[in-house]
Amino acid sequence: MPAEKTIEESRTVMARSMQPPDANVWGNVHGGAIMRMVDETGGAAAVRHSRCRCVTVAMDSMTFKQPVYIGDLLTVTAFLTYVGRSSMEVEAIIEAENLRTGQKRHVGVSYLVYVAIDDEGRPTPAPGLILRTNEERARWRAAERRNARRKEASHQQPQQGDDE
Repeated sequence: MPAEKTIEESRTVMARSMQPPDANVWGNVHGGAIMRMVDETGGAAAVRHSRCRCVTVAMDSMTFKQPVYIGDLLTVTAFLTYVGRSSMEVEAIIEAENLRTGQKRHVGVSYLVYVAIDDEGRPTPAPGLILRTNEERARWRAAERRNARRKEASHQQPQQGDDE
């Protein structure tokens, strides 16, 4: 099993100015453009933690609390909240900043699950997570609850070949 790591060792921040191709005709950035950036940032945090290839296996629902516009600086901060054997949950915090006024808006939060894989594409163990603060321990407990809900929901979904 790989050595444990702290949350800070893999924290990843990505920022990008939103451009016209990212938006609709009214200047609002497409949710899909934001989701892609969230997945890229979350994936980078998972790879930094595991130092392995990682695949996205789940993205919890995402609610957009504020709009993002052309010209805004979109910033996604991603960090691990939970590690299983090969799976890792990453929390991604999304902010938009109007670069002219400096006003920052909290856009949303998303939780993603990645699995570390080896060169043959099989799940491989991920390093454990060192929890240093009460906040980190609380996030771990919340992640355990989300993980249990995901597992329960996946058992309720019809499997391939099941009658629907």
